[in-house]
Amino acid sequence: MAAMMAPPPVVVADVVAGYPPAARAHFKQLRMVILDEAENLSAGPLTETLKWGEPAFLTAATGAGTTLRLAWKPKVPEILQLLVHCQTSLVTTWRDRFPELTAEGNRALHLPLAEPLPVSALRICIAGALSYHRR
Repeated sequence: MAAMMAPPPVVVADVVAGYPPAARAHFKQLRMVILDEAENLSAGPLTETLKWGEPAFLTAATGAGTTLRLAWKPKVPEILQLLVHCQTSLVTTWRDRFPELTAEGNRALHLPLAEPLPVSALRICIAGALSYHRR
């Protein structure tokens, strides 16, 4: 992973600043994994923005992948969600490959804030999302 990484855009940083400390820490670590995997895959530069008020990562320049979103919600304060478009097969694939991960329907992984992120599994999941349209 790159030691020096640009901070997220201000609109994203402002949303994340409202997260509790554990959610901010998971966000920061997961963001680093997403940016690192995008670089490893040559998915092109990622566009970091907000979608539905949540931090989102898009392969807008290359169209290689589907949008990844990260969300923390006060209604479910103990998790950070990694979300993808619900019409992809990604979450089903992730659930089959990594039964230890908790999935919500066909759109999200639930990442408990009280547990370390399963980085090895998440790298594979993120790589699949960032290259989804190349298949």
